[in-house]
Amino acid sequence: MLFTSYAFIAFIAVAFFLYYRIPRKWQWPFLLIISIGFYASAGIFYPIFLLVSSAVTYLAGLWIERNRKQEKTYIRENAGQFASRQEKKEFKQKGEKRRRNLMVSALLILLAVLGVFKYADFVIDNMNAVFYAVGSDRELEYLDLLLPMGISFYTFQSLGYLLDVYWEKIDAQKNFFKHLLFVSFFPQLVQGPISRYSDLSQTLYEEHVFDKKQVIFGLERILWGYFKKLVVADTILTATTAVIGDEYYNGAWVLVGIIFYGIELYADFTGGIDITIGIAQVFGVKVAENFIRPYFSKNIAEYWRRWHISMGTWFRDYIFYPMSISKRMGKLTKFCKTHFGKGVAKRVPVYLATMVTWFATGIWHGASWNFVMWGIMNGVIILISQELEPLYARFHKQFPSLGQRKGYQAFQIVRTFFLMGSLRMFDCYGDVPLSFSMFFSMFRDFDLRALTVDEFLDLGLNIPQYVIVFAGTVLMFSASVIGRKESVREQLSRRPYVVRYAAVAALFLAVVLFGSYGVGYDAAQFIYNQF
Repeated sequence: MLFTSYAFIAFIAVAFFLYYRIPRKWQWPFLLIISIGFYASAGIFYPIFLLVSSAVTYLAGLWIERNRKQEKTYIRENAGQFASRQEKKEFKQKGEKRRRNLMVSALLILLAVLGVFKYADFVIDNMNAVFYAVGSDRELEYLDLLLPMGISFYTFQSLGYLLDVYWEKIDAQKNFFKHLLFVSFFPQLVQGPISRYSDLSQTLYEEHVFDKKQVIFGLERILWGYFKKLVVADTILTATTAVIGDEYYNGAWVLVGIIFYGIELYADFTGGIDITIGIAQVFGVKVAENFIRPYFSKNIAEYWRRWHISMGTWFRDYIFYPMSISKRMGKLTKFCKTHFGKGVAKRVPVYLATMVTWFATGIWHGASWNFVMWGIMNGVIILISQELEPLYARFHKQFPSLGQRKGYQAFQIVRTFFLMGSLRMFDCYGDVPLSFSMFFSMFRDFDLRALTVDEFLDLGLNIPQYVIVFAGTVLMFSASVIGRKESVREQLSRRPYVVRYAAVAALFLAVVLFGSYGVGYDAAQFIYNQF
């Protein structure tokens, strides 16, 4: 059931109508029922995987917490039975080992399910390539399994929950069905965000009274998301696909492809998140923001603090930090300090943890080498930037006023946009050698004379459609600028009703008149749904 389908709109309308008319104590069970129903609409067997993920993390989290409490109680009540501090320490270590083993076992079960569906054919493909390279006739058969919708998102959300329980950051949820709702809450199943239990649970299980302001804000956010998706992303999709789908469009056209795909991806992904957050707000549930004006970033590190925030913070908190401060990393640091000096020892944990984190980020996006290379290149550029920080500091010290100048800030923003756009070429072209070839063609065969009006019209869009995309992009940019300190919705809410509802009506008409939908239209799934 696509977010942009008539069926989904009807589904939301009926759910909203019933939600505020049933007894408030039944609101969260109602959300659970419609969440499972929504997921089952994508595949009748898909809820099984949700149940497995939920059951494993629920039971493991509950056991870990109870075991830890029982251990603390036993130690408190039997403190005199320990012959020494060392014996008490060993008792604690045994209990911690049991909890850690259970936690790791639960993580492996979830990752195994994800791995089979998402990465089995990728592994088989590479094994077949090895067999071919060594001259063997052996060939493994592909599993050709359909990837359950949103499995990467709810698996990582479940993993985060279990790790937070293990690290005692949160209390384990005692009610299985509440835990299942946390894992399966339907607006975020398609493309995230990857919510933390400590955040989402604050409003997910509460009894909600109809709040006119919040409902209106939610509906406005949904409409804004539909505008981005249907009017901008799905309109420019045709031209973007034409540019990146044909090697004829090299040289200057690669630059055009970077711009087109940057617009499409932003409008598609942020549009979907707007719809997600808006739907949750209509039901009184607060979902964390996932984007904070990423295309205004001045460097790649800032970009990743603004883009797909829930994913970036997940990999940072559950892979980068634990790895960089682990005991094994500490031993490696000491070894490097002894044999190579403090400089190398200081860099080793950061370098290694960064590259592992970005490798994992890349492979999470997709089971192919282009995504692996995308992740590795992100890590390499971030590390190079960190190494050059002293040089940047000396430069800005030499020119202290430069950083305050609008022109230089605009240069930094444009530079970051095209740097990230160049990395996204691995996503666009889906092939590592081709991505590098097309990238270098921008320098080898760059010719602006190739960008003729006729060539642009051959991409499948007419002039009015280009005008629509341009106007939509300007509107998105303007909304980002206007909403830097306060959301546009808040600002509009203080305007006269005529102004406010005229703006909403204009946006609604734009979706109806210029949106890509309806009979004969091949509805485009959200890009991040593939992950």
